[in-house]
Amino acid sequence: MPARRKAAALATAVAAGAAPLVLTVLAAAPAAAHGSMTDPVSRVAGCFAEGPENPRSAACKAAVAAGGTQALYDWNGVNIADAAGRSKQIIPDGKLCSAGNDKFKGLDLARADWPAGRLASGKHTFRYKGTAPHKGSFELYVTKDGYDPTKPLAWSDLEAKPFLKVTDPRLVNGEYVFDGVVPAKSGRHLIYSIWQRSDSPEAFYTCSDVVFGAGGGTAGASAAPTASAPTDEEISDGADESSVEHGGHGDDDPSTQATVTAAAGTADGGGSSDGATDDTSPDTGTATGKDTGTAAEPAGGTENLAETGGSPTTGYLAMGGAATLAVGSAALFASARRRAANAGRTR
Repeated sequence: MPARRKAAALATAVAAGAAPLVLTVLAAAPAAAHGSMTDPVSRVAGCFAEGPENPRSAACKAAVAAGGTQALYDWNGVNIADAAGRSKQIIPDGKLCSAGNDKFKGLDLARADWPAGRLASGKHTFRYKGTAPHKGSFELYVTKDGYDPTKPLAWSDLEAKPFLKVTDPRLVNGEYVFDGVVPAKSGRHLIYSIWQRSDSPEAFYTCSDVVFGAGGGTAGASAAPTASAPTDEEISDGADESSVEHGGHGDDDPSTQATVTAAAGTADGGGSSDGATDDTSPDTGTATGKDTGTAAEPAGGTENLAETGGSPTTGYLAMGGAATLAVGSAALFASARRRAANAGRTR
């Protein structure tokens, strides 16, 4: 084979070999966080499990009538991309369950027959499906005594402070798992969760309807159906209909993302969800990567916790590595062409 053709073949091989390496490194970038509470199951996850096209319960049918089926297919995407610890300031009363997102407005319907899960006061193991896990903190609130589900949910309906806050809980079979102590309650209530990412200003929200004790406690509540979490098979079957993107939110420019990530890291104590609690207060503990629990249950040990996802710089390092590979392959290609040209001139 002539020298020029050999050099050209070499350059082509180098470029082809570098391409998959570039793609591999780009694929290493962390995905955006998504998920929803599965124990106690959230409204949106429970209605998705019933089937978006033909839900069984009257409440889920009403949610579809109000907001359409897409909201249920996107059950793991009730979020605010730039929350940055300002949840109470940016989510208006009456729209807590939808996080102010019009697509999910059906979740805000005030009614006493939402499918509910049974919950007992005392220690409970909570589960939160993380379809795209990331570092962050969870805060769980419960409604006050006298809560009326037939009225729009307001921030004032929740206890002033979360009964549980946990940072970077362990991820088990695709679910965040963490223990906490549920306050003494009776009848129908609601558990409100805020998952504030620490590597991004994005936050996720859930409303979980629960019933304490044997009775419903509210007119019509005892007749409400039992809520069930979606199975992995149901999640897989509905994935094609989901419009939720797992590759990131908002501005994809790395320089802009670096700025908002830094802001999220300093807002509200480096990842607190809404500023309602002081991260150094005695009743919530410090944001040290531990399940802080409540006064009734001391902070959990670090053996129950694990970091998940990647650091906020992982994606940028990956892109930098990909760029380096691309530049390197281009240089090799140019070098091979020069050698081929020189070989042609010397023949």
